[in-house]
Amino acid sequence: MTADFATVPTPAGPFTALVDGDGAVLASGWIADPEALRALVHPSIRPAVLRARDELGPVTRAVTAYHEGDLTVIDAVTVRQVSGPFLTQAWEILRKVPAGDPITYTEFAVVSGRPAATRAAANACARNAAALFVPCHRVLRTDGTLGGFRYGLPIKRWLLDHEAA
Repeated sequence: MTADFATVPTPAGPFTALVDGDGAVLASGWIADPEALRALVHPSIRPAVLRARDELGPVTRAVTAYHEGDLTVIDAVTVRQVSGPFLTQAWEILRKVPAGDPITYTEFAVVSGRPAATRAAANACARNAAALFVPCHRVLRTDGTLGGFRYGLPIKRWLLDHEAA
């Protein structure tokens, strides 16, 4: 399988997305290294070949519009991630967390149907390959601190501040 990728500048840093032949996001994040993103894609759908593009149509437009202030534009972008039932459900739930209203890992575990599984909820965030489109940055520690983020806490802070504005 071949996937297309494009990197665009954003106020938070370079943002790269990988999309499959249907235009669904396989992986994305604030990094200019498409190979690092390819490694995040589940082996069953991981592309063998990456093809550089100047832009990715609706995905690139959504990234640009989000960073310019249209916080809901990312909701309409199709994402394709593969895993077990809990992670798949958890990623779908993350897509419903509204911008500007972050939740805690404990709250995320509750809405994911496993109230005692705070670590599993955190793992769902850590294993999310489609950052921004599956907004794991909207999950905080119980004490309100940022917790981890694959692309660094300064970017997570920028995203939360951007969404709170």
